[in-house]
Amino acid sequence: MPIKYIPFFPEPIEGQALLDNFKRTLRYKGAYEVTGKLKRGMPLYEMEKQETIGKNADGNMVIRGECVSACAYLKEQGITVDLVYIDPPFASGADYAKKIYIRRNPKVAEAIAKAEEELENEDFKTFEETMYGDVWDKEKYLNWMYENLCAIKSVMSETASIYVHLDYHIGHYVKILLDEIFGEDNFRNEIVWKRRGGALNNFKAFGQLTDTIFLYSKSEEYIFNVQKTKDSQDAQEYIKERFIYDDGDGRLYSRDPVTNPAAVPTPSLIYEYKGYKPPVKGWAFSYDTMKEWDEAGRLYFPEDKSQRIRRKTFLDEYEGQPIQNLWADIYVINSQAKESTDYATQKPEALLERIIKASSNENMLIADFFGGSGVAAAVANKLGRRFIHCDIGINSIQTTRDRLLADKAEFDVLEIKDGVSLYRNPQQTMDKIKSLIPGLRNEDSLDSFWEGAIFDSKLGMVPVYVPNLMDSSTKLLDVVLMNRIINVAIPDLDNTVKKVIVYYVDISDPEEIRNFIKNDTTTDKEIELRDLKEVLDDVVAEDYAEFSCQQMQDGLFTGYRIEINKFASDRVYDKIHAYNEKGIANTNEKKKFTPITISDTGLELIEFLSVDCTSADGIWHSDSEIKIDKLGYVIRNGVKTKEFWDGTITSDKQPLRLKIRNICGDETVWKVKQ
Repeated sequence: MPIKYIPFFPEPIEGQALLDNFKRTLRYKGAYEVTGKLKRGMPLYEMEKQETIGKNADGNMVIRGECVSACAYLKEQGITVDLVYIDPPFASGADYAKKIYIRRNPKVAEAIAKAEEELENEDFKTFEETMYGDVWDKEKYLNWMYENLCAIKSVMSETASIYVHLDYHIGHYVKILLDEIFGEDNFRNEIVWKRRGGALNNFKAFGQLTDTIFLYSKSEEYIFNVQKTKDSQDAQEYIKERFIYDDGDGRLYSRDPVTNPAAVPTPSLIYEYKGYKPPVKGWAFSYDTMKEWDEAGRLYFPEDKSQRIRRKTFLDEYEGQPIQNLWADIYVINSQAKESTDYATQKPEALLERIIKASSNENMLIADFFGGSGVAAAVANKLGRRFIHCDIGINSIQTTRDRLLADKAEFDVLEIKDGVSLYRNPQQTMDKIKSLIPGLRNEDSLDSFWEGAIFDSKLGMVPVYVPNLMDSSTKLLDVVLMNRIINVAIPDLDNTVKKVIVYYVDISDPEEIRNFIKNDTTTDKEIELRDLKEVLDDVVAEDYAEFSCQQMQDGLFTGYRIEINKFASDRVYDKIHAYNEKGIANTNEKKKFTPITISDTGLELIEFLSVDCTSADGIWHSDSEIKIDKLGYVIRNGVKTKEFWDGTITSDKQPLRLKIRNICGDETVWKVKQ
C-alpha cells in the first residue's frame, strides 16, 4: 500500500475545469477515471537507495519506477524541476527489442586465438528480446498520459518548460491534453524534427521523416535562451552570400544596416555622424556607441556620403542564424555512432543539447521521466546542470548508470518500492505472469480488458483481470478501478459467467474495496481478489556463479583478485533456447541457421561485474567494476580499454560482495569469502 497520497496541485481540484474541453472534443472514454485519480492524489511509496556514485552533492537521481510515483516522491521532498523533456511511448503499436550480444569467453582457447581479430557485426552471436511493447488502446493511452502530465506539472517550477516528444501516431491527441493541462496560452512551439533522410519501399503514402516536439511553459515567465547555428543549409547560404568583404587582413565580414528598427522615429537617435545623414527613424544606437564602434574599426563608411553607414559583422565572430522550429540539422543515432548505447529508442545528444541550452541555465534541474538511454541526464551533466532520470525498465537504468559513470557524473540510483518486483521490464514481466497463472488461457470472446479466462468444471468460464504493468493507472486497485470493473467491464460479459478473478499489484484499502463490492447491487457475479505479488515472487530467479577470491601481489600492485570459474543463467538459457528453436524451425535449403551454443563455463553470458569493498549489505558501493563490451573489450571503472576480459576482477581492498550482470541485464549479488 502507498504510504499516503500526494495532491497533484497546490489547490483542491474541485471546481477546476479539468478534462472538460478534452471530453467535449473527443467524447473521451475513461475521463471520469482520470478525474477520480486526480482527486485521490499521487501514490507515495518508499524510495530505496540502491547505489551511490561519488559524493553526489547536487542530489542527482537515477530512479527506477513509474513517473507518477516518482513525482509524488519529488513533491513530498519539496523538489521542483526547471526543465522537463519526455520521450514517452508513441502508441505506435510496435514492439521495441534489445539486441543481445554473446561475449567472448576468456576460458575458451579458441576464443583467445580469435581475440586479435576484429569480428564483423554479422559474425557476432546475437539474439533479441523485447524491452517494451508500445501497444496501446487509444483511450487507455490518453488516460495514462493525462495522469502522467498532471504529475509532471505538479513538480515543475513556475519558470519551467516541458518538451513532449511524439510522432504522428498520437501527437495530435496529446496536443489537446497539453492545452488542457498547461493552458493554450502557454503553448510556445510545435518543433518538427527531421530525424532521417529518406524512407524506402513506401509506395502508397509519403515517407515519414519527422517527429514532433511540443513545447509548453508552466507560466508566462519562463526561461528561453535564443539558440543560433551556422551549420544549417540556410545559414551556410547566408554566409556564402553575405560574408564577402575583406579589408586585406583575411577577416571576412558582412555589411549590415544600422537603421533604427522601431516603427516610429526616435529623436535621440537622429544625428549626423561624420557627414552621413541619419535615416528617417534614426540610427540603431546612440552617438556614443557609434563613436565606440567607429574607433574599434567595426563600421563601414561608403565613399558616397548620401549612402548609409554599415556595421561590420565578422565571420569569425558570427554566431549564426537563430534556430527556428524546423530542425533538419540533427541526425538520428546509428549503430556506429560514438555515442551509441545500443538502446532501441536512443535520441542524439545534439537534440537534447539544443533543448537544454534553450530552456535552462547552469545548475538548474533537468528531468526526464521516460528516460530511456539516459541522453537527457548525460547531456545535462555535461552542460553543468543537475538531473533526474526516471524509467521503469532495468535496461534503461543500467544503460544510464553506466553512461553517467563513464562521464564522471555523481548520482544516486534509487528504486520505488511499489510492491512490484519487475523482471527486467514491464513487458517481459507481463509475459512471465501470464505463463505463471495456473490455467490462464486466451479467450477471443472476451473484451481486451480481461487478460484471459480460467475454465472451471462447475463454474465454466471465469474471466481473469491482470493489471497492465506498463500502465501505472491500473497497478493500484482502488475504488475508481473497482467501480470500472463492476459497472463497465462486468456488464459486458455473457450472462452465463458466474465469477471473475481480479488480480492486483497494490491495493488502496482492502477493507474499503471489499465493502464496495459487498454493497454493490448492480451485479450478481462473484468477484475474487488475488494478490499478484504471490505470482511475481516466482518470476525473478537468481543466476549461478562459481568464483574464488585471493589476495595477490603483482609488481607494485597489492590487492585482491576474484576469478570467475563458472556462470549459469536459466533466464538467458531460456531466451537462447527459444531463439534456436525458432531458427531451426525456419531453416531450409536456401536459409541455413547456426544455433547459439554456450560453453560449459558460461562466461560469455557475463556483461558486467562489480565488487563492494565498503559494505556487506545495504546500499551498493562499486569500489571496482568491469564492463565487457560486445567486442569483448574491458571498460574498467568507466574507462574504455583495448584489453580483453581475462575472467577476473581486481580491487585494492578486500571484496565483501560481488555483483554480476548477465547479457540480458539481470543482476545477482553474492557474498565474498576469501
